[in-house]
Amino acid sequence: MLSACATSPTPADTPVARTVSIKAAMAEANAAALSGHPDKAYALLKQASATYPADKAPWVRMAQMRFDSNNYGEAIVNALEALHRDPDDTLANSVVAVSGLRLSSKALADLTRKNNLSGTVRTEAQDLARLLRNSLGEEILVPAVRPAPRVVPVKPKASTATTATATTAAATNAKPSGDPFSALK
Repeated sequence: MLSACATSPTPADTPVARTVSIKAAMAEANAAALSGHPDKAYALLKQASATYPADKAPWVRMAQMRFDSNNYGEAIVNALEALHRDPDDTLANSVVAVSGLRLSSKALADLTRKNNLSGTVRTEAQDLARLLRNSLGEEILVPAVRPAPRVVPVKPKASTATTATATTAAATNAKPSGDPFSALK
């Protein structure tokens, strides 16, 4: 009687791990999102990103979902994961840029409201810049970008007669050797 408990389960009793293609996983996640289950869709995308770690598609879709739900911090994190896999992905770059701007705008609005900044636009911007400098402990908020110095090649000024004479003299004084570049030294 005790031996019945010690037997291993039959193959029909064990769950079979199914391997789903990335395309099928994305379709399943999109269907869940369209049916009003964004948490289920996000979980499916998270699972697809673990199953296919080199594929950017689940990360881009998760970033888009978080962006659409105004969760900009997570949208940036997911978009950066997509950019780690494909640095040229336009949608992921856009999500990072716009999410960052929206987070910055919200933070600036909160600072303005918290510190009762009001007045002309210029005065308010100056007060806000001063507040940001004090908060960050920085003298300059945005360092000036200096253009790279322009290098202009300088040609030595020598007359053609002087150059010809120097070349002839070097050829005359040169001793034959096994080094074909000895005349250039």
